[in-house]
Amino acid sequence: MIESVSPQNLIEVLPLIRAYQNFYKVANVSDENNAEFFAQFGEGSPAGCQFIFRVDNKAVAFGTVYFSFTSTITAKVAVLNDLYTDPEYRGRGIAKQLIEHCREYAKQAGAARLQWVTAPDNTQAQKLYDKLAASKSTWHFYAYNT
Repeated sequence: MIESVSPQNLIEVLPLIRAYQNFYKVANVSDENNAEFFAQFGEGSPAGCQFIFRVDNKAVAFGTVYFSFTSTITAKVAVLNDLYTDPEYRGRGIAKQLIEHCREYAKQAGAARLQWVTAPDNTQAQKLYDKLAASKSTWHFYAYNT
């Protein structure tokens, strides 16, 4: 079951966010900072929405969609910035269901596309992404800290 994350269930997704950040070796993970940051995403938020996937009422995965714009296609785009499934629940099609849910959400919100990036060594996730009808970019991703 997929549902939007809200103030009522945000606490349930925090351990998954922490695990996701640990997977990507984020320094100084803070549940307090995560709670404050992710509280901005919800059903009616122009910033985007976070979704939780439940199995037997247990939160086992999440995806977060942020909205942005791109001048190359002069359109609003949805960025699937976070996607994580508890390792115990991988291989059950949960991530694919979340991606498809996020794609539909993006479409309903007027985004021209749903896009995402992943680490080059995240080969498990890439196996799923390569099976989707999504195009794989050859662009390089850069980050410049401010």
